[in-house]
Amino acid sequence: MKKIIYISVLCSAMILSGCDDLLDVTPGSELTDDGFWKSEADLKGACNMLYYNLAGWSNDARADEIIGTGSNGTSNGTRSIPGTSSDWTDPYKYIYRANNIIEKADESPLAENVRNRWRAEAFFFRAYHHFSLVKKYGDVPLITKTFSSVYDEDLKMGRTPRETVIQQCYQDLEFAIANLPAHSALPTSEFDRRRVSRSSALGMIVRIGLHEGTFQKYHGINGGANANGHLDKAIAAFERLRNEGHDLFPDFNKVFSYENEANSVNKEIVFGKAYGENDFTTVTTGHVHTRNQEGSYGLTRNILDQFLYADGLPIEKTALKVPVETSFNNILGLDHEGNELPNKLGQRDPRLKKTIWYVNDPLQDDAFMGWVKTGKGTYYPFDSQRPKAYQSKKAFFGSLWEKSSGNKDFTDKIIIRYAEMLIAYAEALYERNGSISDAQLDETVNRLRARVGFEVKLTNAFVAQNGLNMRDEIRRERTVELLTEGFRYDDIIRWKIAEKVLPVDMVGPICLANELQNPSLHSDFTARLTDASGNINGTFVYNQPSTYVIEFKGTRSFNPQRDYYYPIPTFEIAQSDFNIVQNPGWE
Repeated sequence: MKKIIYISVLCSAMILSGCDDLLDVTPGSELTDDGFWKSEADLKGACNMLYYNLAGWSNDARADEIIGTGSNGTSNGTRSIPGTSSDWTDPYKYIYRANNIIEKADESPLAENVRNRWRAEAFFFRAYHHFSLVKKYGDVPLITKTFSSVYDEDLKMGRTPRETVIQQCYQDLEFAIANLPAHSALPTSEFDRRRVSRSSALGMIVRIGLHEGTFQKYHGINGGANANGHLDKAIAAFERLRNEGHDLFPDFNKVFSYENEANSVNKEIVFGKAYGENDFTTVTTGHVHTRNQEGSYGLTRNILDQFLYADGLPIEKTALKVPVETSFNNILGLDHEGNELPNKLGQRDPRLKKTIWYVNDPLQDDAFMGWVKTGKGTYYPFDSQRPKAYQSKKAFFGSLWEKSSGNKDFTDKIIIRYAEMLIAYAEALYERNGSISDAQLDETVNRLRARVGFEVKLTNAFVAQNGLNMRDEIRRERTVELLTEGFRYDDIIRWKIAEKVLPVDMVGPICLANELQNPSLHSDFTARLTDASGNINGTFVYNQPSTYVIEFKGTRSFNPQRDYYYPIPTFEIAQSDFNIVQNPGWE
């Protein structure tokens, strides 16, 4: 019996057979023969490929948060227009697979509720990938069907208005909500417990509604006329989600731990990507996250300065800031030995200490998380094999470092967690109403603070008494809670602040000879270290001495008339017979 295989619309060509990368999928959503789509196992098997295609662990260096061993063209403004790009083609390939499942499942002889159970998964992923395209490109072709002919005129369609695409996303997700099981009803096996649930679809509406509401508001899309409608979607979705049984996991350090991945144990997980088997002998699908955390990526001082001090105030207002830092550890209110400085000097939101490694960190010897487990011994800053930045502890498990070298780190990737939902709800409320009550802050921001023992509450009175801005403080809370989880770039784009935070010096830790593993190497760094006045070559950089500059302002740019959108690959424009028009500034 003939097997017909399609590749994604808007790829290089529409073909009916011979796509090597899809031939090996068994079963797969591209199968169209009469012997398939007959059983529930067939539908489930087709949907499995949608999970395989999910983006997993990564370190997003496009913003001012994470720095790699090399520069990032999106972050520093040096990217160019590509001929082709997986940022465009991959989502459309996955959308096509979802559409194929939706159509073929609907023709299946199975009962309607069974068909819709699996069609709901495909609807979820269709919305998920359309949204990923909108975030990067704005208006994009909306594809809601498969193609049986190379002559179908829709193969050359132009760009659909983003509002239309997003409304289709909501419609797809509402179908998913109506037909998916509750999160608590998911199976317990390592893979199936990560299937999408009613919670996952509600969480995506929260995420999409907040993004679109704020993007359209601050970028003036249609004068912001539709912004409140999107924010209302986010608010209403969260108010349904909070009845689904989710909660914060008690230990911030171990939210991402492979020891706590069962849904019954970690109720903070709303949706995630499964990796392998949870033991040390069998890993069917792995990644290299811990190894990358140790050697390939680090955090900037720019982003760490977002963390509040122990008095609840930001760096520009607190009296607890260390006037002149004399140790790498002073950023945490600690001395070189790891002891607290007197009178709470320098002490910060406890999440900072739980987020970065520091000199003489007692956790480095931990049998589970510890840095020593990487085989690199004691943690030292400015190792020659790492970025000259702060190394992150989040989802870092030294006990898996050796396995990472073989792509066998098996910690699941949490894609949506309840903490994100809480802070998204707070932001949506404030953006929609221009205010937020103390009770709502207690339900959201202050719950996140309480988990880590941060005693200062965010209240309306505290904001007023200290001359703060509530919007800024809610955004700050989101930034520090979700640090390194892949949100920062999308956030600075939707808030329209990328033009302020990207074309600046990217700053790392202070660099002192006595804290290096090899003090004689200190002279190698001096050209990038600030002097006693915070200057380099007479130009002010940062208000601490001996601060290392990772990337200089002069090498970075951001064009606000162009860079809030990705350039559309030229091949896609040509393939559409130029019905697809390039984004402004990239022509």
